[in-house]
Amino acid sequence: MKLDEKVWRSFQISKVFRENQNRINALDYSASGELLITSSDDDSIVIYDCEEGKSTRTLLSRKYGVSLIRYTHAPNTVLHASTKLDDTIRYLSLHDNKYLRYFKGHQQRVVSLSMSPIDDTFISGSLDKSIRLWDLRSPNCAGLMHVRGRPVASFDPHGLIFGAGIDAELIKLYDVRSFDRGPFSTFKMPCERGTELSGLSFSPDTKNILVSTTNGVLRVVDAFNGQIIQTFTGIITDRSEKQGLHLGCCFSPDSSFVLAGSQDGHLHVWSVRTGNKIAVLEGNHPNPVTCVAFNPKYMMITSACNNAAFWIPNLEELQ
Repeated sequence: MKLDEKVWRSFQISKVFRENQNRINALDYSASGELLITSSDDDSIVIYDCEEGKSTRTLLSRKYGVSLIRYTHAPNTVLHASTKLDDTIRYLSLHDNKYLRYFKGHQQRVVSLSMSPIDDTFISGSLDKSIRLWDLRSPNCAGLMHVRGRPVASFDPHGLIFGAGIDAELIKLYDVRSFDRGPFSTFKMPCERGTELSGLSFSPDTKNILVSTTNGVLRVVDAFNGQIIQTFTGIITDRSEKQGLHLGCCFSPDSSFVLAGSQDGHLHVWSVRTGNKIAVLEGNHPNPVTCVAFNPKYMMITSACNNAAFWIPNLEELQ
């Protein structure tokens, strides 16, 4: 099924899960798309079966808290940041709920975590104004970079470069193999006072970068020359509460659309080519949509606030 405007407008919620007592702060699919995992501010990790449309297991991390959960290349191991005790990144076996390794080094809260798509490397960014490169096989930091402000960082789909957003005004691109030499490209972004970057991700075709900010502005940036291709707004409804709000957003698998959660619980969809908003999907989330992701293998979206919702196209509408 090809994603077009008609398909986007047919998406509807097939299942809502109320497993959490607090905000879901991250979600991630396994590489096969068969599993989904979430981390929440209530210290819980919930695993879902995407094919069956059900939650299968809940794990608790009362001692350390849990955020920014990410699958590794194995469907039974994950990485997550800590919200309690210290700022260690933890490598967890889901099979027996035991930690395999701890990655210590950050001195303040970890706010960005990205797993390489090709190997055991991962990258983290922290409020201690540092970005660290790691390998799952070693507890020692493989690379350290000090930056000027709050960083967000993400690998490109080929795992050869990573992008780092610093404060809300700079995007720097690094070669993973020689990042200690500094960035090979630096792009300057428009910036409002008091605004921070909340997310940075590459499009699946690697041509563009999606940058989100805490004031509800999304920008699609050309990954090669830094030109701003599109700017999307309208996902913040109460301007008095706009600062510090982290709303989920992502590219579609074909890189042609941007999908974002909103403060009022809906999902907004724009065309990257035209910049037009093509759909507003009424999710009826009771709180701002902090996470949204398109399944890598199936025609399915997950969005989350305190609740998690599975979306699929309405096939009857498409006939």
